[in-house]
Amino acid sequence: MEQLNRQQRRREELKRNKQARREARRKLRERQAAEGLEPQPKATIGNGKSEWETVEEEKRARQETTEEQLRVYRCVLPRLLKRLAKIPDPRNPVLIRHKLTCLLLYGILMFVYQMSSRREANREMSLPQFWGNLRLLFPELESLPHQDTLARLLARIAVNQIQESLLELIEQLIRNKKFSRYLISHCYPIAIDGTGKLKRDWLWTEQCLERQVQTKQEEEATGTRLQYHVYVLEAKLAFANGMTIPLLSEFLNYENGDQERNKQDYELKAFYRLAARLKGHFPRLPVLLLLDGLYAEGPVFELCRRYHWQFMIVLQDKDLPSVWEEVKGLGKLQLQNHREQKWGNRKQRFCWVNEIEYRYGEQGRKKQILHVVVCEEIWEEIAANSPAAVSKRARHAWISSVPLNRDNVHERCNLGARYRWGIEEGILVEKRQGYQYQHSFSYNWEAMRGFHFLMQIAHLLNMLVQNSARLVRLVRSRGLRGLLQFLRTTCSGPWLDAERIRQLLASPCQIRLE
Repeated sequence: MEQLNRQQRRREELKRNKQARREARRKLRERQAAEGLEPQPKATIGNGKSEWETVEEEKRARQETTEEQLRVYRCVLPRLLKRLAKIPDPRNPVLIRHKLTCLLLYGILMFVYQMSSRREANREMSLPQFWGNLRLLFPELESLPHQDTLARLLARIAVNQIQESLLELIEQLIRNKKFSRYLISHCYPIAIDGTGKLKRDWLWTEQCLERQVQTKQEEEATGTRLQYHVYVLEAKLAFANGMTIPLLSEFLNYENGDQERNKQDYELKAFYRLAARLKGHFPRLPVLLLLDGLYAEGPVFELCRRYHWQFMIVLQDKDLPSVWEEVKGLGKLQLQNHREQKWGNRKQRFCWVNEIEYRYGEQGRKKQILHVVVCEEIWEEIAANSPAAVSKRARHAWISSVPLNRDNVHERCNLGARYRWGIEEGILVEKRQGYQYQHSFSYNWEAMRGFHFLMQIAHLLNMLVQNSARLVRLVRSRGLRGLLQFLRTTCSGPWLDAERIRQLLASPCQIRLE
């Protein structure tokens, strides 16, 4: 009986605590609204039941959603397939059963519909209903290939040209001004970051990097073992509305290391290769690079200035001591260089110092003029286990390529530099939300890279669909993953009106982003 009373008191205490926290959150929102602050938007999707009451309503919704997906794809697929057709085909023409474009499109659709492996793609996409809908939606799929055929093709062709096709597609979208409303300081924000793709305990190809990792042995002793891994430097368009567009991938390769000094390829070295490729493909594109603290060094500043790129680079407390000394010294003289504002549910104070001379290189012979901004912000949240309001603080610092002022500091910091996390979010989506970024799909190095590039094309196509103006309501109610699952299940069942699809294929289409 005593134990039962204790449990009952515990439940009542938890209930009162929950109600108190709910009331505290309500009062906090009211107080923030009175102060001109906006509450943070909820990231969760709806928790309600289906909005459709009849099968006909569901069928209509599936038809309209698939038609909007098809409108987006028909705007970009013809140009993409035309470019993919230019890739030299090394196969014997007499023995060819599937066109090269058919195989590559099949590989792209495998990632569009988020198949977890080649085995699953063979099993699911060859089902009669699924395959029939694919042929209806994509007439270019003249035959049904096997995933092993695609893997053998990717092992032999120049897979870099698949990425060239992606770049040409993005270039066309830029020329059509599809992203013009998302520019920062009239520049395209491009975030660059590295991430691990694959790791194994055995050497499956000579291009892998190697590292020592700790292992736990018997009697709590620790040792090390050799691990082989694949590391990729990614460049993505990272817009302030959360849309992240895959752009370029630079695979780190053991052969690119310094064999004489026994030094492997590393992220900063790969950055210069990726930057050269980016400049070669977009020689006149106004670029704003968003980089983390690893890139806060003189040669990177010099390269950006030579390429006429702007940049916002994270400045950590232990980096560039001479620059921090100038910030502390000149900050006392440039007292007018500050701005206070409210952004979301936060109160911010920006302080910046322009025209800092930074010397580097042999005996400091080289110099760069830098501009540094520090953002201090404060906001309130309800504690996790009590109804008390907790005050939180954060501090950020960035290096800017152009002088800062009251008119541009908000845009460059809040809408540009802070959204460098977009590339981390985009990589996380590819790893954890259906694109199988960390799955090799093949142990052949070229085929693995080929599948990676096909995955990025599929990610681009899905991003355009998810940000389509006509699908905003569905995305908000079902979420991004829910939308893709909705499209996949539609393609798996007898939901589509074939005549309406054929009429849509024969009519002109246009992409309208939110």
